[in-house]
Amino acid sequence: MEGAAINLFDTVDARTKLAGSNRMEILLFSLGTSEIFGINVFKVREVSKTPFITRAPNMPHGVEGLISLRGNVIPVLSLGKILGLSRPDQALGASMMVTEYSKRTLGFLVHEVDRIIRVEWDKVRQPENMTLASSQSYITAITELDDGKLVSILDVETILAQTFGEAPVGAIAPLQRDDERDTNVFFADDSMVARKKIVEVLDKLGVRHKHALNGQEAWTRLDALAKHAEQRKRPLTEELDLILVDAEMPEMDGYVLTRHIKSDNRFDGIPVVMHSSLSSEANRSMGKAVGVDAYVAKFDAEVLSETLRPYLMKSNRD
Repeated sequence: MEGAAINLFDTVDARTKLAGSNRMEILLFSLGTSEIFGINVFKVREVSKTPFITRAPNMPHGVEGLISLRGNVIPVLSLGKILGLSRPDQALGASMMVTEYSKRTLGFLVHEVDRIIRVEWDKVRQPENMTLASSQSYITAITELDDGKLVSILDVETILAQTFGEAPVGAIAPLQRDDERDTNVFFADDSMVARKKIVEVLDKLGVRHKHALNGQEAWTRLDALAKHAEQRKRPLTEELDLILVDAEMPEMDGYVLTRHIKSDNRFDGIPVVMHSSLSSEANRSMGKAVGVDAYVAKFDAEVLSETLRPYLMKSNRD
């Protein structure tokens, strides 16, 4: 690996076919402890040996400095320090993962990169009893290897927000309704940070909202809403105007959730918008393949609100 990077996307065409299969691929790595960590392969551009890092003053905790990567200057973070797992005298990780999510490119230093595994989303569970004061606040899900070892899957959105701070949600004009009916949005996202931001946007738009923490919970609740509308002999469009889904979620991903919604005529006329930190064209194509009406990359509050606005205004006029 000396002086060269491992290209993880040699089989990107095969990976795009995972859309709708409720499977994901995880890159496994360690941080110098006995724990095994993972990150969605679609968030990783390449893996290399740790390059020379230029130190810079006043960097946030865990940011080791900057590197130049093909003409772009990017920050490099020590995951061990951010998760509180590194000793003060411990050397920087030997490997660097170059990640891309939420339209940002970052370097993550790790002790060692292991391998890529393919897992079923229904084998990926949300962690329980995790305190925000521990490194576990950065873990979005847990899965189990064939040998019984657990893999902690990182919540990169929380790492980004807690390291660099959260951009405030600016002024968003509320919807101008043609009638007095409430506008209702249902959204699903497993990231606490993302849910907080989505709620801020929806509140500023002046719409009512409900949410779920993963795709399976979302489908259960949406099915219940549809059954309730049927019992009342009223179209579901009177109670629900739009569904916003994350792409990667425990138990059922956003692609399978969208496919369920789009193949069920009870949801006819209700647009589905995919909102994901996986911002590559490959992921947009995956969303279109399962029928999403729009795809918006996390997280730009103005872009999200302006993506939702025409769908919500249309539903108010119909």
